[in-house]
Amino acid sequence: MVSFGIVFTALGASLPHVIARFGIDKREAGAMLSLLGFSVLAGSLVFGPIVDRRGYKPLMLVSFTASTVGLEAIAFAPSPGWLRAAVALIGFSGALVNGAANALVVDVSPGRRTGALAFMAGFFGAGAAAVPLALGLLAGHASHAAILAATGVFFVIPLAMTVRVTFPPEKQPQGFPLGAARDLLRDPVLLLIGLMLFLESGMESIVGGWSSTLFVEAFDVGLERAQIYLAVFWLGLMLGRFAIGALMKRGSGLWLLVAGMGTAFTGAVWLVTGHAPAAAGIAVFLIGCGFAPVFPVLFGVTGDRYPHLSGTALGLALGMALMGGMSLPYATGVLAGAYGLRGAFVIVPASLVGMAILFAILRPRLARVESPS
Repeated sequence: MVSFGIVFTALGASLPHVIARFGIDKREAGAMLSLLGFSVLAGSLVFGPIVDRRGYKPLMLVSFTASTVGLEAIAFAPSPGWLRAAVALIGFSGALVNGAANALVVDVSPGRRTGALAFMAGFFGAGAAAVPLALGLLAGHASHAAILAATGVFFVIPLAMTVRVTFPPEKQPQGFPLGAARDLLRDPVLLLIGLMLFLESGMESIVGGWSSTLFVEAFDVGLERAQIYLAVFWLGLMLGRFAIGALMKRGSGLWLLVAGMGTAFTGAVWLVTGHAPAAAGIAVFLIGCGFAPVFPVLFGVTGDRYPHLSGTALGLALGMALMGGMSLPYATGVLAGAYGLRGAFVIVPASLVGMAILFAILRPRLARVESPS
């Protein structure tokens, strides 16, 4: 999950450099973020049937290798075309790793899935924070490309661990049950979860992809310092998830969603209306903390409902989530061209209101509907 955090945030942390290096506008930059989201969407849709049918190890070995190649390509891309290809590669391969890691934790953590998922997801925040921190702190000592390329060395660690670890066996060795997968799409609970994750993923991509640019433009912060503020968002996400993982041993933790949405909404309004960089830094930290419980809690609910097709069920939920990760950052770029980034960031508090409405519909359904599996 550290590796997925690295590949998922590499583009967002590099976005100001990419805009300056290739002379692209905000619409094109938003399209680049949407390409990352589309690639993650594609990987999220295919990982489930693969791990349910073939197991974890082959998929993860290929994915770690491809992520390394894609990260090095982003660092040294000679043209926007090469950069787009690299972004697509890291998005697709990173999604395979992310999906497999979540499904694996669901499989090995019966009865304590929410806490285990939250603890694991905290390591995503560690990787996500590492990239902007490295770019911000080492900017005066090495080039942007060199710093980004050096992070690729990290992938040797999970690659070696994957070779050594014994994974659970595949769940559907005799063939993939397409009928059962179709039934998942008719479950209203899964659809509501997917819609909530659609908004959550879109907001994470907006804040993670556009925050450094927002601090440069709206708060008159230098480029290197803006990377630190972006890292503060990911640190908030990381610390929030580690705290949930330590506190939540059993149960779904649905109450954490309410607390998280309220915290994120407070930070989002503060960010949109504030003017001081320090206050905005606190705001993005609160947003990160507020986002922390959403994926672990909703993934835990999904894993509990579909234990025999956990990979596929999580893949469908991730697929719906990443549609938001693909579309909302692009919409932010379009709105930023017309109203500025501060005005475009109104999407975040508005999406949190939408999540709260969906949760109000979902909660009673979880209480009275048994798992179709």
